[in-house]
Amino acid sequence: MLTVLLECRDQESELAQTLSVLVTGAVEGLVSDVAVLDCGSSDASPRVADAAGCRFHQNWDLREVLQAARGEWLFLIEPGARPQIGWVEEVMEHIAMNRQPARFSPSRNHRRPLFRRLVSPVPPLEQGLILRKAEAFAVAKPGMRLVDLAGGQKPFQLTSEIVPAWATRP
Repeated sequence: MLTVLLECRDQESELAQTLSVLVTGAVEGLVSDVAVLDCGSSDASPRVADAAGCRFHQNWDLREVLQAARGEWLFLIEPGARPQIGWVEEVMEHIAMNRQPARFSPSRNHRRPLFRRLVSPVPPLEQGLILRKAEAFAVAKPGMRLVDLAGGQKPFQLTSEIVPAWATRP
């Protein structure tokens, strides 16, 4: 089982887009729970999370969130990002047969502009990250954010693609 973790701040519509894609994972029995970690939102993000059956955390500590996670694996994803068709089956296979973290492949239809690809590294959560809860808990520290947890990982690259969060922004 997989616990999905998202950090948001005033990203109501992006949150809704990502949560709608995760429904497939819940129906297939992969996604056990979703935790939305708020960073000071003033929009309707809490209502979106509640309507989708997610836990919404304000003033959160990452270690406490990880302890409350029901899944043995975690899926860290940015609000607005959307895994593409086939992701559920591939993630199920990966977590059944592997212990190492994994990332999705970047979407062929949503490539970063050439200049950005040349001068700046890919942000740690742009392609999502799937890792074991025990590994995350071992490195989690007070005040740590999801992006810090994702940094420094050497993940396996899945063939399933993910549309990055920046592609949903106007």
